[in-house]
Amino acid sequence: MYSSDASLYRVPPRVVVTPRDAGELPAVLEVCRDARVPLTMRGGGTSIAGNAVGPGVVVDVSRHVDRVLEIDPDAGTALVEPGIVQERLHRVAAAHGLRFGPDPSTRTRATLGGMIGNNACGSRALGYGRTSDNVLGLDVVTGAGERLRLGDIPGAGPDAGNAALDRLRGLVGEHLALVRTEFGRFGRQVSGYSLEHLLPENGFDVARALTGSEGTLALTLAARVRMVREPACRLLVVLGYASMADAADAVPAILPYGPVACEGLDSRITGVVRERRGPHAVPPLPRGSGWMLVELAGPRIEELRVTARRIVKESGCLDSMPVEDMALADALWRIREDGSGLVARTPDGEQAHAGWEDSAVPPERLGPYLRELEALLVGHGLFGVPYGHFGDGCVHVRIDFPFGRADGARVFRGFLTEAATLAARHGGTMSGEHGDGRARGELLPHMYSAEALALCAAVKDVFDPDDLLNPGIIVRPAPVDADLRPATTVALTRGLALAYRDDRGDLSRAVHRCTGIGKCRADNTGAGGVMCPSYLATREEKDSTRGRARVLQEVVSGNLGPDGWTSQALHDVLDLCLSCKGCASDCPTGIDMASYKAEALHRRYRRKVRPRAHYALGWLPRWTRLAAKAPPAIRVVNAALRSAALRPLIAWSAGVDRRRTLPAFAPVTFRRWFASHPSPEGRNGDVVLFVDSFTDAFSPEVGRATVRVLEHAGYRVTVTERPVCCGITWISTGQLDGARTRARHAVRALLPHVRRGARVVGMEPSCTGVLRSDAEELLRGVDAATAREVAAATRTLAELLDETDDWTPPDLSAVTGIAQPHCHHHAVMGWTKDAALLRRAGADVGRVGNCCGLAGNFGVEKGHHDVSVAVAEQNLLPAVRETGPDGVVLADGFSCRTQLRELAGRDGEHLAQLLARHLPGDDREDQTPFE
Repeated sequence: MYSSDASLYRVPPRVVVTPRDAGELPAVLEVCRDARVPLTMRGGGTSIAGNAVGPGVVVDVSRHVDRVLEIDPDAGTALVEPGIVQERLHRVAAAHGLRFGPDPSTRTRATLGGMIGNNACGSRALGYGRTSDNVLGLDVVTGAGERLRLGDIPGAGPDAGNAALDRLRGLVGEHLALVRTEFGRFGRQVSGYSLEHLLPENGFDVARALTGSEGTLALTLAARVRMVREPACRLLVVLGYASMADAADAVPAILPYGPVACEGLDSRITGVVRERRGPHAVPPLPRGSGWMLVELAGPRIEELRVTARRIVKESGCLDSMPVEDMALADALWRIREDGSGLVARTPDGEQAHAGWEDSAVPPERLGPYLRELEALLVGHGLFGVPYGHFGDGCVHVRIDFPFGRADGARVFRGFLTEAATLAARHGGTMSGEHGDGRARGELLPHMYSAEALALCAAVKDVFDPDDLLNPGIIVRPAPVDADLRPATTVALTRGLALAYRDDRGDLSRAVHRCTGIGKCRADNTGAGGVMCPSYLATREEKDSTRGRARVLQEVVSGNLGPDGWTSQALHDVLDLCLSCKGCASDCPTGIDMASYKAEALHRRYRRKVRPRAHYALGWLPRWTRLAAKAPPAIRVVNAALRSAALRPLIAWSAGVDRRRTLPAFAPVTFRRWFASHPSPEGRNGDVVLFVDSFTDAFSPEVGRATVRVLEHAGYRVTVTERPVCCGITWISTGQLDGARTRARHAVRALLPHVRRGARVVGMEPSCTGVLRSDAEELLRGVDAATAREVAAATRTLAELLDETDDWTPPDLSAVTGIAQPHCHHHAVMGWTKDAALLRRAGADVGRVGNCCGLAGNFGVEKGHHDVSVAVAEQNLLPAVRETGPDGVVLADGFSCRTQLRELAGRDGEHLAQLLARHLPGDDREDQTPFE
């Protein structure tokens, strides 16, 4: 997991250390010095240049060394430990109206230590400066083991008299002309060491000079950083141009108006967003194929409007759009911030890689540079989508280097060499914010003279004479084509249970979608996200989507040997995966860990004895079907489940945690009730209700409420002649042969209804998700075509009601509470139609992010209980407590309602139940739940 970051490189470490506090860092260094073993610091592991991997000891400070030590609101500063994630710092500082100015797109998982290491910038560096412009002091230990307190740090003393600093001062004094002419020539010159801060006129600021040194000179124990106050008003101006290069030409005319951000993107990125997330994910944009997002900030909105009009006039744009609605602005920024993930695949499905990721040129050279860069790509037969921080002249691009070919590494080296020459010719830098790392260190001679590089080496020797700290980075760099990770990728297409249609039937391509950008390590739940619930509960890399993907990459690449699929390493990373499927929608690169876990379990246990829970819970629909055939047996089963004497035995035999209460069977199944329910002819045609096993056997009241709402909306409700199952429990336990059989029977049973014009409505979100997505992945040939036809006709209740023009929802204006969307609902269908229906009906219902923690069989299985509860405590349970006893708790998923009942003592309500409860009175049926 720690052998890779977000770059192309793979360097397995010998030891990973997760120190409990900053005081352990000098001790770790002392061990490394004694053993002469390299040491590499790591924060969020989002380095795109390979500066967070190393062959010796890798120190992960993100788990524990992550405190905000002090906030000084009067001075506008914060004292922090290196492992603090920027977004967490923002949450702490928000009470004082403060935030850290530079904001890279990875700020939800990037640590301040990593940002200091790379001199991170982000979109708003134009207004707030780079990280180095905001570092006021550092508490560090040099590679020689010397503690230095530099700048505004508790215990800091005078620099004079310190041998290392005196030597450093002498070096700079001997090379003043060299430093003044080659270093710090423009704002985004991040490559190499930032020696300009050591000039006498800059106050010999060693703390700022260490910022951007990529952990090659010293270990950061604490940092004092400048904070900024949020402006009272923001305004976004979107400018449209014929091309992105034309947009870049306009940058010099815009900069005099003082924007805090000036970002460029084009239609290739927005096209990817529409394709992956639907048309609604891209707000309306001005006319053009290239756009610039120009953000203004200040105390008064009237002044910003005046400035915006001037910018539009001077920009030469084809069209423009001012945006004052921050929700709309956030949607536009989200496209830009997910750029590195969105362009990780080319339009024809090839993997696109970092490498030439963040070059920068002076802004006045940006337009010509972009045109020549795109021509260079074409000349090498490569494809990439440039975008980036146009106001700073910084360009991001992911490129489809052909690493699958024998000459792939040679093509990679050849392109990088010519690209470096091009950037240098325009007065630019190899790196504009991510650092040089392993990807660009060898290219530094293109922009620095031999004398300048020798000076950097001399500085390295002052701080780290034994070359132990992150060796091979900046000074004496490793070759750019050494230790390339994609070189080990092999095709894996034979014997797969799932189709992996989006990856050409190749599981290797699927798991290598993960580029390591680490969004799964962020708390995405505030915006209604789901990924990755187990990581949020444990904060361990192995429980992140990225950690799991990395181990799967090792398996499919053969690095874990012939028994990779049965290895303990793979079991360890997949064990706490809830199969929530949140990554399928929340991960910008499209990882679907639920499917990969199902495939892995299928391979591990095929034709072998499985864990008991796979038979008890994985075959649950089979047991419910048997119980339904003998109604008297239901009373016996329920009595056994309630028996204090028998429950431990039942729990053991089923592989269930003894603390869990298994749900009781309903005395009358939904299908038995429906058999005697005459559904009237409907003015809007037929609906075939997909009767899942959970609704049928455990929650028939949900089915009855759904029927009532559909009939009220003008539909005649039917069901399949025989009971069918989508196979979700077989999928989640990796029994994919059985899942395929059940999915085939389900789509074949639904097809005649669909061909007669009926819509399929699912009540249980996970089962609806199978019909919409997984069934096609399970099936082959004609059955796959049938699954596509059924998927196109399948709707959630909210989706169908949204399409029903003559239906008006009941008045829900008196309804307040929360909604816990099922993870598969969020990931496969999306919850936007449900939210819109509730708003339309007047309900005040807030959405809860994250998973409920039960996730089907996961939270019930022995060994998962504590994590299941911890996941629920992240968002759901606190939200329920705040809601109070009178608030509604919407939960369409059976597992979500089970978790609520068991952990919160609350009965969750399906959307159908809420709507049915507020429909005009109907004496035909009692709509109260079964006892």
